[in-house]
Amino acid sequence: MLTPLNCQPSPQLSTMPNSQSQLASRHVAVIGAGAGGIVVARELSREGHRVVVFERNSQIGGTWVYSPEIESDPLGVNPDRTRIHSSLYKSLRTNLPRELMGVRDYPFVPREGEDRDPRRFPGHREVLKYLEDFANEFGICELVRFRTEVVFVGLELGKWRIRFRCENGAVDEETFDAVVVCVGNFSLPRVAEIPGIDEWPGEQMHSHNYRSPEPFRGKVVVVIGYSSSGTDISQELIGVAKEIHIAWKSAKTELLDTQSSINSVSLHPMIESVHKDGRVVFQDGCIVSVDVILHCTGYKYDYPFLETNGIVTVNENRVGPLYKHVFPPALAPGLSFVGLPFKAVPLPLFELQGNWVAGVLSNRIALPSKEEMLADVRAFYAALEASGKPKHLTHELGDSLVCFMLCYMPE
Repeated sequence: MLTPLNCQPSPQLSTMPNSQSQLASRHVAVIGAGAGGIVVARELSREGHRVVVFERNSQIGGTWVYSPEIESDPLGVNPDRTRIHSSLYKSLRTNLPRELMGVRDYPFVPREGEDRDPRRFPGHREVLKYLEDFANEFGICELVRFRTEVVFVGLELGKWRIRFRCENGAVDEETFDAVVVCVGNFSLPRVAEIPGIDEWPGEQMHSHNYRSPEPFRGKVVVVIGYSSSGTDISQELIGVAKEIHIAWKSAKTELLDTQSSINSVSLHPMIESVHKDGRVVFQDGCIVSVDVILHCTGYKYDYPFLETNGIVTVNENRVGPLYKHVFPPALAPGLSFVGLPFKAVPLPLFELQGNWVAGVLSNRIALPSKEEMLADVRAFYAALEASGKPKHLTHELGDSLVCFMLCYMPE
């Protein structure tokens, strides 16, 4: 099993002597008031830091705030399109039981009320209500500056300068000791590269802009990708779309040989090419006339506000170099990222990462030297390359999750 971290307890993460004279209180900016941002804000506040959370929308919740609206470019590639932050579709339910979705001292238990969802795998509205309950319980909203968009973050004279646009359009700035980036990674679509797509006459959409199956009624649809959103959306389209063709990269090629069609759903390897007469050619030789290509192909990490003079980059969807997916060695501990890993259990992960960041900033937890952190990152990248794992999956945890989370727990 490939693990992105050393599974042995790390001595550099052990707690320092708990002397009040050694502890520090920092002025810390948290960017984003989604699930990650509000959990991190609580951890920082508990540690004694002075926290400001910047949130461009009018409420907490981030991607869990459902909007029926979609962007002006359904594919999500036009830089001038109208932007919708949330990627939720109307029927979305969690694919994790609620027992795994809460923080340790504030579990996600069923609550009474006419508009509450007591199911073990609740819908997205119930998750948002849990986040609102959490924020109210711990006074997080008092720390949040709503309708305030961060437009620049940079290090100047040892302080982090943040420039932000207020609701009235005015631009202001403030300095902080540290910045924690919690903007999430489910709003900027990645799309598949398809030969001939510029001349193909059909519609294209990314799952970011999918809300319900009705617009696909009677159409022949190709769904690219068969992870969480691809699976959910394909199932919703059954009985609505005329045909559903699923194309995905999978080691389970035997499925392609034994299951050719189930309820008008056909399974294929990836698309080989598309043509101006509307045909789509799959790598298995199958040719289909298609109305819509729906990209369920994930998202890009994007930090247009962050200026680090090239120290932190996004290369083939790898944000780096980052020690344990959190700290850039050259800028630690003043800059950190929470919530990058995917195929993870989100809120417990945010809590552990946030506790680590808070402890490092207060001097309760020691980081290794910048040289040691960078060496650790390079060894991690080398292990990924040796395993054949592509760069764009650098932050995928998968079955390494338990090991990863244990590494954040101080001794």
